[in-house]
Order: sequence, then structure tokens, then C-alpha cells
Amino acid sequence: MVRSFAGTLGRCGAAGYRGPVTTTSGSNRAREWPALSEVARQILLEVLIHGAMPRSEIAARLRLSRPTVTRATKVLVLQGLLAEGGAQLRTPLGRPSEPLRVPGGTHRFLGVKLTADRLHTAVVDLTATTLETTEEPLRSTEPRAVVAQIARAAARHAGLTAVGVTLGAHIHNGLVVHDAYLGWVDVPLKAMTAEATGLSTAVDNDVQALTATEHWFGAGAGLNSMAVITIGAGIGSGLIVDGGLVEGAHGLTPRFHHVLVDSNGPRCDCGRRGCVSSYLTEHMLLRRLDGPPTFAQALEAARAGDPDARRVFNDAGYALGVLIGTVANAIDPQKVLLTGEGLPLHEVASRRVDQGIEDTYEGDAGLLDLDLQPFDFREWARSSAALAIKATLRATI
Repeated sequence: MVRSFAGTLGRCGAAGYRGPVTTTSGSNRAREWPALSEVARQILLEVLIHGAMPRSEIAARLRLSRPTVTRATKVLVLQGLLAEGGAQLRTPLGRPSEPLRVPGGTHRFLGVKLTADRLHTAVVDLTATTLETTEEPLRSTEPRAVVAQIARAAARHAGLTAVGVTLGAHIHNGLVVHDAYLGWVDVPLKAMTAEATGLSTAVDNDVQALTATEHWFGAGAGLNSMAVITIGAGIGSGLIVDGGLVEGAHGLTPRFHHVLVDSNGPRCDCGRRGCVSSYLTEHMLLRRLDGPPTFAQALEAARAGDPDARRVFNDAGYALGVLIGTVANAIDPQKVLLTGEGLPLHEVASRRVDQGIEDTYEGDAGLLDLDLQPFDFREWARSSAALAIKATLRATI
């Protein structure tokens, strides 16, 4: 097995929307995104995702004529979305060519990652390079209060183009159908945030946004298939298939957290016995230990060789391996990216993780590329901002 090191759904389960938000953030002086032709959008995406390249290479990759590319790139350069990058010799026998690159500073995007009690933000440029991050406690979990707090965060940054908001919830067309952590049901978060901030807004599940961001700007850049698995308070998964994010027809994310591990195992919060969730989520792990009050303390006990902690962590590690193997069986990905606040579990139970993979994965485990990425909430906030970039480029906000 190839291994490299570098919010989420997991509980069954409310506050609803009770009217418009009043805010004083209307002075954001948003930077308007220019109207783009479909060809121009394709070219910009190609350069943004794959890096600087000359017009001839763009034409070849997108199967466009050179005159078409020349016309479209001229407009993009005039709009400040592309810039000449300096002559480069792309082939040993060729003439120097003038690559085009995306100048990140032309637009800025705000990302907001919501947890049960905190608001994490990141401001990024057009290339998803982080310029600033902040975090603050939620003053209230009531929807209108949270949106007002987002609007205040946006008001601190003049010239934003758009905002992206993510949370560990079931979201459909900008509506938070259900969020067990915040206790929300049927909250029109996209519409409320757009009204309160005066900015184009995108809202999505946090793992979906993280998966798309890693595919465009991170560990999965250039890959045609990838799986993202997050572990911690809950279990999340995101899939890239045929170069695109798998998106459910009803806003549901790919779900593997009730994959069976042991029919005689413990019950999860939803009443199923012996599923991945009953072993792997932090609160279930602590419930089985009936000792240390925090995951960090339980982790230290396992590292110190405490037999009960070792047993529980080994069971969780095996469940993680079953989860990884099941996801890999589903799409045969080029990479499986594992992250989340529960990632240290892999460190203390790596052998059992490997055993779970070997018992489940039907391919050659030696070919499975497992990439461990210890992201923190700043990275999740960055993925929220990248969601806004993606939606803006695809004209979906």
C-alpha cells in the first residue's frame, strides 16, 4: 500500500428559519465577476486547475482552434483573469511560447466553515491561496444570529467577489435540510446569507467542498478519480469520478458510515449494530471506553499501552480499514485521502487499519494510494472559499 502523509455527518437526529436577517453589512463594495462565454470559462478553468500554459497547449487540451483561443484569452487578459507569464521553452526543438497564468490578486473570496460552536473564516484569492484566517465562537446557534455573524465577518473585507459557507449537514440547493450539530431544519442559508452580506453566496456540505477543493487545488489536482474520507465527530466521504464531484440528486452526500463491520458489534446512534459508525466516531469510541472524557485523553491512554484503550482503538482502526476498502471497491480511485480531527487514530492502530483494508479491498492493496492529510479548520474554511470560486466560475451563484 502506498501511503503518504502530509465537518461531517455522523449522527441521526432543531431550529428553523424565522424570518429575514437585519444587518448593516451592505457596504461590502463587492467586486463584480465579469460575464464570461462558455469558451472563456473553459479556458480559465483549465489554466486555474492545471497551471500556466501557452495558448497552443490550451487549444490542444480543449480541442479548440487557435483563433478561438486567441480571441477568448484576449478578453480574459483584459478582464484581469489571465496574465502573460513570461516566455518558456515547452519542447526541446520548439520556439519559446508565452504561457498564460491566473493572477490570483484580481478577486477575493470569503470562506466560512461552521461547527457546532465556532465560526472559522478564510479569505483567499482566485487561485485559492489563503490570505487571512480567523476563528471566533458562535454567539448563538439561532439561524438569524449565525447569518448576522457571517455578515459581520464579510463586512471586515472590502471588495469581496463571493462567499462560500460549509457545514456538516444535509444541504440541497442552498437549503440546510438538516444539521444535527446546530439543530437546524429547513434553513434557507444561501438566500439568508446573500441577503445579509450583499454577496453572491454558495452553500454546501463541508466534506463535498473539501473534496472539490482537493481535486482542483490540492492533493487530487489532475486526478480523474479520488475518494476523501473524514473521521472525527462524524464520518464523511466525498468522491471524484470521471474528473467530477459525485453529487446526489437530492443533496445527499456519498454515505458509507453504516457499512457493516461485525453483526455482533455495538449499536450506533441510529440503532444499527456493528456498523462503521458504532466503532469509529469519537463519541462512540469514548462511550465504549467509559473512562477518559476526551478523545485526546483516550488517545494518550492508547499510546501509553492501556489495554482497554488499545482494544477500542484497534477495533476502530479495523473499522476504518473496512471503510477505506469498501470505498476503494466502489470506485477504484487513484487516491484515497484521509483526514479529520480523528486522524491520529490511524497512528495508534495502523496495523489494524491495514488488516481491515486487506480483508475488504478486492484489489491489490499494494496499489492503493492512501494519503493522510492532517487538515485543521483553517483548511476547511479555505475549502469553503474555494466553493465560492467554483460556483462563480461555473456561474451557479
